Amino acid sequence: MRDDPFSPAVRLLGWAVHGTFLVLLAIALVRVAYDGRAGAAAGGVLLGTLYAAAVVPRLRAHRARPALARVWLGLISAGWIALALAAPDFVWLAFPLFFAYLHLLPLPAALPGVAVLTGAAVAASAWHGGGPTLAEVLGPCIGAAVATMMALAYGALYRESERRRLLIEELVRTRERLVRAESGAARLAERERLAREIHDTLAQGMSSIILLLRAARRDLDQAPGAARGRLDEAEKAAAENLEEARGFVRALAPPALQRSSLPDALRRVTESAGARSGAAMRFEVSGTPAELPTEYEVALLRIAQGALGNAGRHAAAGNVGVTLTYLDDVVVLDVFDDGRGFDPSASRAPDDGGEGTGYGLRAMRDRARALGGTLTVESSPGEGTAVVASLPLPAGPEDR
Repeated sequence: MRDDPFSPAVRLLGWAVHGTFLVLLAIALVRVAYDGRAGAAAGGVLLGTLYAAAVVPRLRAHRARPALARVWLGLISAGWIALALAAPDFVWLAFPLFFAYLHLLPLPAALPGVAVLTGAAVAASAWHGGGPTLAEVLGPCIGAAVATMMALAYGALYRESERRRLLIEELVRTRERLVRAESGAARLAERERLAREIHDTLAQGMSSIILLLRAARRDLDQAPGAARGRLDEAEKAAAENLEEARGFVRALAPPALQRSSLPDALRRVTESAGARSGAAMRFEVSGTPAELPTEYEVALLRIAQGALGNAGRHAAAGNVGVTLTYLDDVVVLDVFDDGRGFDPSASRAPDDGGEGTGYGLRAMRDRARALGGTLTVESSPGEGTAVVASLPLPAGPEDR
């Protein structure tokens, strides 16, 4: 037997075995005392004291100190053999001793020990009875067999319980690793989202303000009226950027969408970009406007802002067109210009800041991909650029 701290039933079985030993010992003591065999009675009391001394702490240290437990088992066995030879009433103490052997010894040593104990019980009975009888042989043998089968069954249950415990611990560790991995992925995704938001709003706005201020400084002496106009546009762009920043803090939709529909917001963004860059920019809607989820409107507005910012700063375009098209199952945003163009297959595409990082186009693609859509860039040197974002429309209640 093995001690299983997870099983109250096993603990109850252990106390039942101890109780059986002490009850059988008490019965034997009463009988030998009644017969006047004081020596056997004194030996029985000593054996019970030795047994109880180890049972009270339930041999808690037997795994850490197996040698001590085996010494105790040897003393109990020797005492029992002496008492069994002195009086037949002590023979039946062999049954609870079977469990002690199976509990304290490894199975390869416990089984021979149980066999020796069984033989000693049969021999003691035969010694007192003048010869072995069938009952005196079968009794100890059946007791030994029952105890052994119970020990083997418990051993199998314990191994299965231990295997499941280890499996549960591994599952818990795996779950903790997954939670940490998901948490890390969520942080990275949030950083990427914030990077896209800052790039498409605050960075674009700051770039426009810088260009307007540079133009105002250039026109300050020769065309003060034009310079004042540039300053007014820069002030307007700064106010919009401030509102965008406040929107980030409040985790709200873009201010342009809070005040109006997506087509109106795109129209204002297009007009504002045109006023800042000097290019002729126009916006138009094709198809019947449909209500879109907020994340769709935010993605399309940010893509338009990014594409218009690139066209105004890098393309040197004279004309820029923005078209929002509503089809049956898809909404399409086109931003095209007649500027200098570029090679989309190049490792670095023209982007904000003039550094050619290509982050703006990647951010646009990520926004479209996150909603199950696509973003296509068509351009070649000297031929202008077209940016096309296509998002599948979410299914309405009647389509589900």
